[in-house]
Amino acid sequence: MSAKVYLLPTVLFPGALETIPPYVKEAIRECQAFFVEEERTTRRYMKQLWKEMVIDDYAWVNMKEVTPAVSAAFRKALQEGKTVGILSEAGCPGIADPGQKLVEIAQSMNVLVKPLVGPSSVLLALMASGMNGQHFSFAGYLPMDSSERIKAIRNIENESRNKNSTQIFIETPYRNNHLMEAMIKTLQPGTRVCVAVDITGPTESIQTKTVQQWKTAMPELHKRPTIFLIDAFSGFDAKPERR
Repeated sequence: MSAKVYLLPTVLFPGALETIPPYVKEAIRECQAFFVEEERTTRRYMKQLWKEMVIDDYAWVNMKEVTPAVSAAFRKALQEGKTVGILSEAGCPGIADPGQKLVEIAQSMNVLVKPLVGPSSVLLALMASGMNGQHFSFAGYLPMDSSERIKAIRNIENESRNKNSTQIFIETPYRNNHLMEAMIKTLQPGTRVCVAVDITGPTESIQTKTVQQWKTAMPELHKRPTIFLIDAFSGFDAKPERR
């Protein structure tokens, strides 16, 4: 039996099962082992998706931190020809989550890796932002230190302006308001900022405004999953060409 790795998407908002394609359930049925970022929430999600699933019939490994022991367990499962599922808390494994390290191992072992379609907060936010989808960068988390964070925000703005690129980043939910305040104080008034909150949930909000506009309507983001995007390119407001 040849080993196989499924990259299994999960919901971005609790209970939003309508965002998960039916073939994800079929892939779960094929797996013998799961490497997951949060075992408790993953077990609940899979039981919602497949009520008949017997959770204890499968091997479970926590990959929140890909330690040498986790890497060794992953290699062993593939060497034994098992079908392994990787599932993160970020929507799609390998994008802004530790699953990438395991996929790297699978690729080095020439194991078949099958990414399955599902919601990605990074891509959904970009799609709805109205910002440059041809040239963009994901910066992950910005520094926690206040002075380093301000420096990073300025660097990101310069990168966006100089290269006409959308800059995407995230923050731990309980620090969202602090990051938003830092951006408003640091960025130029005409720089556009998209704030994408609770994507795929009933309270979803994806809005793009200039820094000046956000100053008069600061959103409440505390403990809400949020994606931030910046577009500082000076040509975004150019008048359309007449025909």
